[in-house]
Amino acid sequence: MPSQQPSTFKRFVEVGRVVLVNDGPSAGKLAVIAEIIDHNRALIDGPTTSVPRQQIPYRNLILTPYTLASLPRAAGSGPIKKAIEKAGVMEKWEQSGWAKKLAARQVRKNASDFDRFKIQLAKKSRRDLVRKAYVKEKKASA
Repeated sequence: MPSQQPSTFKRFVEVGRVVLVNDGPSAGKLAVIAEIIDHNRALIDGPTTSVPRQQIPYRNLILTPYTLASLPRAAGSGPIKKAIEKAGVMEKWEQSGWAKKLAARQVRKNASDFDRFKIQLAKKSRRDLVRKAYVKEKKASA
């Protein structure tokens, strides 16, 4: 009989799992799974991110690596808010590369035409400096 291999999955749908909502009016906000309804839906609540308590399909959620330990099933907004603040989930999220990438994507999305023009000029000047330094190094080594 083959030995049991450890699971490669680390993020499970569980009560207390912090999730990122990826669809609907709360898209891009963090919430917590308060209760598992069935194989397709969960009850989420995001008291610190203004996500209303609602049932939502799993396909509209992205599981994050953060969990709130010992959160009781069907906990109300008050205990969830206290657990989030105690665990420092929002601070951990803001420091994560994932959140920084989403924020940078939002900045690029909201950039005006003039902002994109300034970025183009900055890239052009940087490229010119790099090219000049490369040519200088190449001449010095030759």
